[in-house]
Amino acid sequence: MRLSLYGLCAVFILTAQPSPQPLHFVLLGDRTGEAQPGIFEQVWKAVALEKPAMVVGAGDTIQGLDDKTAAGEWGEVQRTLNPYRRIPFFVAPGNHDVWSEASERLFVEQTGHPLHYSFDRGPAHFTILDNSRSDQFSASEMAFLEQDLKENAAKPVKFIVSHRPGWIVNVLLQNPNFPLHQLAKKYGVQYVIAGHVHELLHFKLDGVEYLSLPSAGGHLRASAKYEDGWFFGYTVVDIRPSGGGFQTAFTVHSLDGSATPLSSWGPAGLIQSKP
Repeated sequence: MRLSLYGLCAVFILTAQPSPQPLHFVLLGDRTGEAQPGIFEQVWKAVALEKPAMVVGAGDTIQGLDDKTAAGEWGEVQRTLNPYRRIPFFVAPGNHDVWSEASERLFVEQTGHPLHYSFDRGPAHFTILDNSRSDQFSASEMAFLEQDLKENAAKPVKFIVSHRPGWIVNVLLQNPNFPLHQLAKKYGVQYVIAGHVHELLHFKLDGVEYLSLPSAGGHLRASAKYEDGWFFGYTVVDIRPSGGGFQTAFTVHSLDGSATPLSSWGPAGLIQSKP
């Protein structure tokens, strides 16, 4: 049997698969509490130069905690973000963003996202969770997470993002026996991201990486030293096809121009600066 050129083209069109696409995006920490003047604006200018596919934020976008002033504060944030509308911004609710029913409604209205949600970008799946009013996740939040991860089990790269790092004590003590970690392991989540503490901290537990993001404007605490994880900045993430799978690289940027791989950081700051 002979195939015409048209037939050969038809076979190729039916069988060829699209090549896996890389994903380049930014993770952003807290703008507040106690936002330092001008820092959030500087961070977004630097982020825009990266030309990211999107920005994923860990919350605390306004100072909040007062229903009377919250709308005005969101208006200020929106004016800052106006030049960057071409960049999709996915954000988790922080404790400074949501504290009441009125602030819930305002968060949804201003961000365009519910309190918890999920989405896909390229090879990656992102689950955004709400622990704005408690360090730990509620039973309904955990049920949402499990259902979402079950429905997206085939996604090769998975992130869980929330505001508070309620996992921090367990991962510091290398204790895997807590519900969030058990779900992450069960469904192949590689990365768990949070903000809230304004300090860059990086942990590994059972193949899952946990990351506390540096501040994007919220005040610096404790030593306020770069090597201890106290600085203003953002984190660039690159996911690229590699050997039939995907390789993910994190680069941590500070506003002073420093850029380091996430592997240079650990649970107590910059690894190479420690004895």
